[in-house]
Amino acid sequence: MIDETPLESVKSNISVEFESPAQAKIIYDAIILEFETAPDFRSSMTIELDGREILINIDAEDSTSFRASVNSAIKWIKLALEINNLTN
Repeated sequence: MIDETPLESVKSNISVEFESPAQAKIIYDAIILEFETAPDFRSSMTIELDGREILINIDAEDSTSFRASVNSAIKWIKLALEINNLTN
C-alpha cells in the first residue's frame, strides 16, 4: 500500500565543484544576489563558498517547491558559467 501522507518538508545540501577556487568565486559572486532575493514563500535557499565548491542548502515545504528551487539554482549557475566562458 502506498502511503499518501504529504511530505512535511524536503531538505537537501548540494555541492557544485569547479575547476579552481577562482572560478568558484567568480560564479559565486555572479549568483549570490539571485539567492538572496529569490522569493521564499514555500522554500528557502542559502549558498556558501568553500574553496573550489559552492554549497547550496535547500529547505522546501513540498516536492514542487523543492524542484523549483533546484531548477533555479542550476539555471543561475549554468548561465553564470556560460557567460564566464564567453569572456575567457
